[in-house]
Amino acid sequence: MRGQGGEPGRSGALRRWGRDLLMGCRFAFSGRQGQVRTLLTAVGVGLGVAMLLLAASVPHMLSERQARTDASGGLLSADEPDPTAHSILVADAGTSYHGKSIEGTSLKAEGSHPVVPPGVDRFPKPGQMVVSPALRVLLDSGEGAELRKRFHSRVVGTIGPQGLSGPKDLSLYIGSDQLTPHTLNVHRMAAFGGTQERAPVSPMLILLGAVACVVLLMPVAVFIGTAARFGGERRDQRLAALRLVGADGPMVRRVAAGESLGGALLGLVIGSVLFVLARQLVGQFELFGISAFPSDVVPQAALGLLVVVGIPAVAVAVSVFALRKVAIEPLGVLREAAGRRRRVVWRLLPPALGLALLLPLAGSLGGGGSVNEYQVVAAVVLLLSGVALLLPWLVERLVGMVHGGAVSWQLAVRRLQLSSGTASRSVSGITVAVAGAIALQMLLAAIGAQQTQSTVLTRAQERQVSVSAALASPTTADHLTRALTATPGVAAARGYVEAFPDVKGGEDTARVVVASCGTLRQLADIGSCRDGQVFRSTAPSSTGSEAPPSPGAQLLVAGAHGEGQATWRVPTGTATVRAAREFWGDGYEEAILATPAALAADRLEAGYTAFIQLRHNDSGTLERVRTAIYRDAPAASVLQMQETKVSDQFAGVRKAIFAAAVGVLLLIGASMVVTQAEQLRERRRQLAVLVAFGTRRATLGASVLWQAAVPVVLGLVLASVFGMGLGWALLRLLDEGVTDWFAFWPMTAVGAVLIALVTLTSLPLLWRLMRAEGLQSE
Repeated sequence: MRGQGGEPGRSGALRRWGRDLLMGCRFAFSGRQGQVRTLLTAVGVGLGVAMLLLAASVPHMLSERQARTDASGGLLSADEPDPTAHSILVADAGTSYHGKSIEGTSLKAEGSHPVVPPGVDRFPKPGQMVVSPALRVLLDSGEGAELRKRFHSRVVGTIGPQGLSGPKDLSLYIGSDQLTPHTLNVHRMAAFGGTQERAPVSPMLILLGAVACVVLLMPVAVFIGTAARFGGERRDQRLAALRLVGADGPMVRRVAAGESLGGALLGLVIGSVLFVLARQLVGQFELFGISAFPSDVVPQAALGLLVVVGIPAVAVAVSVFALRKVAIEPLGVLREAAGRRRRVVWRLLPPALGLALLLPLAGSLGGGGSVNEYQVVAAVVLLLSGVALLLPWLVERLVGMVHGGAVSWQLAVRRLQLSSGTASRSVSGITVAVAGAIALQMLLAAIGAQQTQSTVLTRAQERQVSVSAALASPTTADHLTRALTATPGVAAARGYVEAFPDVKGGEDTARVVVASCGTLRQLADIGSCRDGQVFRSTAPSSTGSEAPPSPGAQLLVAGAHGEGQATWRVPTGTATVRAAREFWGDGYEEAILATPAALAADRLEAGYTAFIQLRHNDSGTLERVRTAIYRDAPAASVLQMQETKVSDQFAGVRKAIFAAAVGVLLLIGASMVVTQAEQLRERRRQLAVLVAFGTRRATLGASVLWQAAVPVVLGLVLASVFGMGLGWALLRLLDEGVTDWFAFWPMTAVGAVLIALVTLTSLPLLWRLMRAEGLQSE
């Protein structure tokens, strides 16, 4: 078989495709109108490419972040290594400041050549500390005044990037000479690095992450497809001119594909530049506690190649698909869609298939089982695609039934009746995003409820704080309690050393408090007291297993000086006394109360416990409490009573999703501005003609607003229906019901505000296009 011009069929076809695509690329950059159209297409595609490249960088970013976290961790095991010239002792020295977690570690060298943490140039000596750059900035600022009081060491250096998970990390290493081996929470290390053991990720969180990826990336794909069709009417006129000079139908379609390919290739360049700029700026920002180094933001090879190759292919495919119902003749363009109404049957098939994939999975996660995330992702894609497919049909049907009204309304409706597809495509990205966000919000609420432990608080507990620290002697405990009591803003404090050793010959444990007589008097009515005495405090109604061990009972404790295991007998002459009320709550301070001479605290796996009542519920007082206890107990946990506690895994996934949602919303807003500008530019002559015939500019401005409002309102209604439906179907996987049927209101409002801002932003361009210069034509 021979092709046109006598060329062999296959090779000739390839040459014709190459020649016509190249011609289309030249047309894309020829003439002012072609250049503007190509630039708009390239900007739209570029925004999508930048977002996709950032998304493709997430796996590498997480991998590098985790690798640095593992490298900074210690190789801890049940059998600690023997002391060597390189071994060190480590202990937790972390704290918290106004809701920001500060990772801290105390270090003590055991030899002449201690191992150095990653990112640290030299081992910190006692009285020295090395901090992360972000922590150094905080300490040097006025905001860090209270935090500076906690550290009595001098800053001698900063931690390099290889020792931080992100540039905004707050972390430090403190040199110490107070750490001793075989002490609670003090460990020996011979090297840094090694993979840390992690709990398996919950199947519910895997489901949440998979759905979030689809919801956040699908609007980007929708917009890229929309951007590839910018300037369709102008392009068709140029193609008709090609037919007039002898080109056939297949050739003009190849030329059209070449124009789209030119815009897509330029979009790849623009997107790559935007990606590089965003990559350089990523280290300057922290979203919901997550930060990354620019060097981490590298697209995964396979995903990056898919973006580079897939975007031009999508642009060509969309361009060819858009011409399937267009007859381009030498004297004009005939659009089949203008005479035929859109059919709804095939548009319902994808969402129906999506439901068919989801519903059989109902209840699969209700009992902690697993689910096929690929099946879920396919179902979500199909359901969300129903929004983009049904919106043009819905707009066409409704505007076709509208008649009459104000002049601006009639102009808007007539324009929509002639080309409702263009208006629908311009808002399809935001509608898909809103529908997905509604479903994601419903899923987040359900998973959050399952991952949250509720704590019932009384009104009196709103200003209460609990403190727990590692082993502390009674002398240190008394010092800490006095420091807490003297802290400004603290109304009262009660602190002591307590432990829970096993009772020999049974499965029960006993609560033992070791403290001075003055502290014991706060816990029970002990009367006269001297060092060496033991008391047994009980509640008035305490019986059976609720009561402390009776005199003569034996408790399993450590041997003398904390070595080995031994028993300690509750003295037979121990007096039973009345326990005082708990610092808060309705219980009693029931325990074996021992003075230091009767039972040394180092024979118990004991810890310091304190309960504090604040005068006012303010963050400043809470930070002063942390400062008061940090010097003697840097690893102490200071917690204010909260109503709920969310699991760490769920909190991390939620932060990541919210951080990505910010980027998607910015992309959608920018893409809508580009889309609106392209539509107004194509209608420049019509707008100028209407103004020349006496149409008021305000009327034309109102008509443009109506043209944007109608598809927006219909799109948001459709997005709400599909979003709620998708959310309900996903909740069926968890065997959970919908708790909030009004979850669509926040996301719908956000979508409406976003599009209103975009429309208002386009008004200056509208006024400029109404000038008489708009009557000119090339």
